[in-house]
Amino acid sequence: MKKSLAILSMILAVAVASPALAGDQPGNSAMERAKIVLDKVKADKKFITSKNLALTDAASAAFWPLYDEYQQNLENLNMRIAKLILNYAEAYRNQAMTDELASKLLQESLAIDADELAMKQAFVPKLQRVLPGVKAARYMQIENKLRAMVRFKLADEVPLIE
Repeated sequence: MKKSLAILSMILAVAVASPALAGDQPGNSAMERAKIVLDKVKADKKFITSKNLALTDAASAAFWPLYDEYQQNLENLNMRIAKLILNYAEAYRNQAMTDELASKLLQESLAIDADELAMKQAFVPKLQRVLPGVKAARYMQIENKLRAMVRFKLADEVPLIE
């Protein structure tokens, strides 16, 4: 599982961060490449989740609609993160970072973190209604590990503000 999660997170992080910071590249647009990679990541993530939860048919019927709802909410957060990175990348490339823009980006970053926590707090009780405690905790571990690896890779790829 560790190897799969590491590869999955690295692909996602590179797809999101690298095109934003590198600027224009020949061939497919950065957004087209990111979409292709994200579609693959979604399929791989679902596979990893399925293999690590080993749900019964009854639990699966209740869990997967919740999973899809949670992934949609995560996708909304991920789009906000991508927009934040793109805004940062544009200012970084153009050497146009101001105190005002830096404050705005920082506030959006904090708002994304707060919204992610609120989303988890709302999701966990739903999850616990359909899965035993251990499986609910395991699922959240999978999600948290993936997000932590992606955030680590993003932190590694995105240069410090100047």
